[in-house]
Amino acid sequence: MSTEVSAVFVTYPDERTARAISRSLIERRLAACSNIFAVSSIYRWKGEIEEAAEFASLLKIRSEDFQAVVEAVKKLHPYDVPCIVRYDVAEGSLDYLRWVIESTGLSPTAEPPR
Repeated sequence: MSTEVSAVFVTYPDERTARAISRSLIERRLAACSNIFAVSSIYRWKGEIEEAAEFASLLKIRSEDFQAVVEAVKKLHPYDVPCIVRYDVAEGSLDYLRWVIESTGLSPTAEPPR
C-alpha cells in the first residue's frame, strides 16, 4: 500500500496562499492532509541569489493523483515556477496510509487516525 501514497512538498510566498491552495486540494479530494509551516529559502532566480521567508506544505496524496495536483497548484499559485516535488512513501503506518487513500479520490470521507 505504501507505494500508492506520496508526500508532495510545495512552497508559497505566504501562509494565506499556502492555506488557500491546500484547502482547495483537500476539498477536491486531491490531498488527504496538508501540513503547513514557515521556511527560510535561499535560491538562485534569474541569475541572482535570493533569500526569502516562505511557507511550505507537505501534502499527503495518492501517487496516481500527482499530475492532477501539479495542474491544480499551478493554476492557483502566484509563482512563475512553483516548487512542487513528489516523494514516494516507502513505508508508513498501514492505518494512516489507508486513511490517505480513503480520504482522496472517489472514496467516502474517512476520519483521520488518532
